Amino acid sequence: MKTLFLVRHAKSSRDPPGLPDEDRPLAGRGERDAPKMGRRLAKRDAEPDLILSSPASRALATAKLFAAKLHYKPKRIVVDRRLYPGRLEELLTMIEELDDELDSVMLFGHNPALLRLAHRLSLTVARLPTSAVAELVFDTRSWRELRKAPLRRMALDYPRKS
Repeated sequence: MKTLFLVRHAKSSRDPPGLPDEDRPLAGRGERDAPKMGRRLAKRDAEPDLILSSPASRALATAKLFAAKLHYKPKRIVVDRRLYPGRLEELLTMIEELDDELDSVMLFGHNPALLRLAHRLSLTVARLPTSAVAELVFDTRSWRELRKAPLRRMALDYPRKS
């Protein structure tokens, strides 16, 4: 089994005006929501073998806040430019290139790319709010087979979900 977590970055700030998109920081709500979602995953015993993040400040900050709750060392987070802004085919290729020794991988990125990826892999995910986590479990031993592998389980969680 291979588990893929797709995590949309937490709520970002628009301040200061004129800041390049890639440099936008988290808003206060994002700084509260990301650790909350990390704790929820920790309670479900999520243990990523690898965390990949977009280089955008808001995505990397979200990844670090999740990592702290999952006992994953922030210095082990791998930044991959293909996650910003992200294109569906590039993301699928990135996943297929993962080492098969890895069983659980988290991607931290942006909409619309992550939403398109989640929908492509599950056919059920229709929205991915900020700090949302789509957990997809596939019946396969190889990331290269992901597109053809049966989806065994899908869970979607986000901060305002009851």
